[in-house]
Amino acid sequence: MAILPIIEKAKDELTEIFKDLHAHPEIGFTETRTANVVADKLRAYGVDEVHEGIAKTGVVGLIKGKGGGGKRVGLRADMDALPIDEETNLAYASKTPGVMHACGHDSHTTMLLGAAKHLAETRDFDGTAVLIFQPAEEGLGGARGMLADGLFDRFPCDEVYGMHNYPNGMPGRVGICKGTAMAGAAFFDIKIQGRGSHAAMPQASRDPVVISSALVGQIQSIVSRNVPPLDTCVVSVTQIHAGAAYNVVPDTATLAGTIRYFKDDVYDVAATRMQDLCDGMGRAYGVDITLDLRNVFDVLTNDAALSDAYLEAAADIVGADNVTDQQDPATGSEDFADMLKVVPGAYCTVGHAGTLPLHNPGFVLDPELLPVGASIMARVLERRLPLAAG
Repeated sequence: MAILPIIEKAKDELTEIFKDLHAHPEIGFTETRTANVVADKLRAYGVDEVHEGIAKTGVVGLIKGKGGGGKRVGLRADMDALPIDEETNLAYASKTPGVMHACGHDSHTTMLLGAAKHLAETRDFDGTAVLIFQPAEEGLGGARGMLADGLFDRFPCDEVYGMHNYPNGMPGRVGICKGTAMAGAAFFDIKIQGRGSHAAMPQASRDPVVISSALVGQIQSIVSRNVPPLDTCVVSVTQIHAGAAYNVVPDTATLAGTIRYFKDDVYDVAATRMQDLCDGMGRAYGVDITLDLRNVFDVLTNDAALSDAYLEAAADIVGADNVTDQQDPATGSEDFADMLKVVPGAYCTVGHAGTLPLHNPGFVLDPELLPVGASIMARVLERRLPLAAG
């Protein structure tokens, strides 16, 4: 590893920042403490401008390079945690019951701070670094919130880059999927308004439990019978809620879940079919079934040329043998996709020790990743904003 010297020297500091953030996780749009830590560190590092309160808790820092060029490159990290009880037994485990950094956003924030420290001290680039610390990535619309708050109007970028840790047991392995890289996603809630009765007299009811069970089975036919076999789509019902007693047929039942897709027309098919099924089941059983279906993530598309540039920068840090552009598309989603719809850029993953998956209560991020990710972020900006020779 060719960790940048300033970042290598700051390794212990970055580890302490990471552990502090991990111990104090915050759910999306409530990252007040995290945002304060970020803003304070940016000012301490000599960042030229620090802007707070973007989409409630977002922070943007600007660093001007030695050159006088007008090009601007964005580097983005997310800050929010998940509603999960931590089960790692780490010395720096979450101190907030029911909230945990189970996706490693604490590391992403720390890595961008490390890159900021290097860039503010060296300024060996021609243009402006735009450091974007985003709230609420975990399905709450943080990227869209920052965009609605004028992110790229107030802080224009010519390119933007994001990064995510990857617990694949391959430290320093950097991967990118060019083009369509991560799925778009929608969340849905379905309410079945039936008619309750005594459980011993079900003929008097319009049983929402039976109806919801039938509807779940029909929803599974969307992919198998409506989506072309060569297209990828995932429809998952992840919640069923009904009833509170052994001897009562309830009035209502609710279902919830998600649709994942790589093409907008495939999503349109799935969405239309789901509405048709809800309407048809409602008529068949004589009940009201309402569907609330909402898009929460766009399809993430990596610019091919900027993906190459990102991997070239990563190779400077981890070596050419440790980078690949053959990463498979992922059916997971990432709201950095919303930024990439406005500004071209690329999104990579960086491997680290451990293989317990993200969003798991036992997930542990290897702190050795911190200087690696920070160096890659700093290096891609320097490569994209090179100083003129001489």
